[in-house]
Amino acid sequence: MIQIKFGTDGWRGVIADDYTFLNVRRCAQGFANFLKDFGYKDEDVVIGYDRRFHSENFAAAAAEVMAGNGFGVWLTETATPTPVIAYSIVEKGAAGGINITASHNPPTDNGFKVRNEFGGAIDPKNLVEIENRIPQDEAGINRLPFEQGRQVGKIRLFDPAPAYIQQLHSLVDIEKIRHSGLRICVDPMWGNGIGWFPRLLEGGKTTVIEIHNQRNPIFPGMKRPEPIPPNVNEGLKAVLDTQSDVLIITDGDADRVGIGDEKGVFIDQLRVFGLLAYYLLEVKGERGPIVKTLSTTTMLNKLGKIYGVPVYETGVGFKYVAPKMLETHAMIGGEESGGYAFHGHVPERDGILAALYILDMMVELGKKPSELVDLLFSVVGAHYYSRIDTPFEGDRKEYEEKILTANPSTIGGLAVTSLDTTDGFKFSLQDGGWLLIRFSGTEPIIRVYTETTYADRVDQILEDGLKIAGVR
Repeated sequence: MIQIKFGTDGWRGVIADDYTFLNVRRCAQGFANFLKDFGYKDEDVVIGYDRRFHSENFAAAAAEVMAGNGFGVWLTETATPTPVIAYSIVEKGAAGGINITASHNPPTDNGFKVRNEFGGAIDPKNLVEIENRIPQDEAGINRLPFEQGRQVGKIRLFDPAPAYIQQLHSLVDIEKIRHSGLRICVDPMWGNGIGWFPRLLEGGKTTVIEIHNQRNPIFPGMKRPEPIPPNVNEGLKAVLDTQSDVLIITDGDADRVGIGDEKGVFIDQLRVFGLLAYYLLEVKGERGPIVKTLSTTTMLNKLGKIYGVPVYETGVGFKYVAPKMLETHAMIGGEESGGYAFHGHVPERDGILAALYILDMMVELGKKPSELVDLLFSVVGAHYYSRIDTPFEGDRKEYEEKILTANPSTIGGLAVTSLDTTDGFKFSLQDGGWLLIRFSGTEPIIRVYTETTYADRVDQILEDGLKIAGVR
């Protein structure tokens, strides 16, 4: 038996290698043991899944285990976006949830995510508690066969869409977008976002054009269903081919979003985060804390000062963002990977709602996406971001020691002002920008990120970061 460890956002593995039915059942038993030990007995849990290979069957296996431990199971009747699953936990008054998805990972992978009663990520301390309760072999697993569970009412199939759509209508004026006459290109990346925007927005003057809108677990035309270049290139081309006003890209489980402008240019995730915060503060007139990971934009700090709202910084991952949002009653929380959550909803990334907010901003201000970025920069100044992911071999600790002992005085020609080792190695630079070197929590990859106010220094900062990390 392998030792199962939960990374940045749950456990992920290679299908048929370590990600097997037995190991999924072990994870489910660990979650059941955790809930029982923390006082939950005979409660309900929600289980959903994505469109990857065998996901519906892995979800059924998890349902058998939860039902075998006395929990009632609400199992989605079809592949369902992560934010819809999260909202269903709250709507059903469940004790928590399980989501079978590897999100944006390569097609060889699948994953196992757990959520709390608020629909948000479980904090790192309690993830360890779940890990500690995972049985070492099949003997420790309680299981109720699927059909028997259905017959006795312990496993119930349900459609989570109506309640979630009603929630969306309470947060954004969807009818206004539907009748705005926008031409919207949507790339759901062969994943769980398929069909959602046509369902929400068609029927008026607005046109929705979907590409990559069939189930295909190998995600052809992209390395992985992650809404960043080069995976988004076909979608950006489709914007020009269809003469659309905007591109909406959702990742494999639709909890993350990417945006392309009317010129077929990708708007990076940091700029989208800045736009969403500006939209809530300026367009909707809302006030409240902002929660950001240390790998995302300092534009939020500038907006915080302008509008008089606090900004809290966390480690990378929604297992840090979600608890901080709940603690501070945050208005918005987000991370560099394109995941954003909002108050009045659930403390979970929601690519569908984030996209609707961007569309509403376009309608309210009468601006194209490129013009929205210009507006944001007129308020906080121009910011430039990029990231390089590099595989590494060998002992991670050796790389960490190299980074710690590098002690650079300048990076990309800019003076280093401080080093933060909260989650990775974040070097602050004299222009208010930064370089972050961080190890992936799910793959043997070193991520090197930067944000700077100098467009012509981005490449050199990243190159210096790769040298500091010892991979150049």
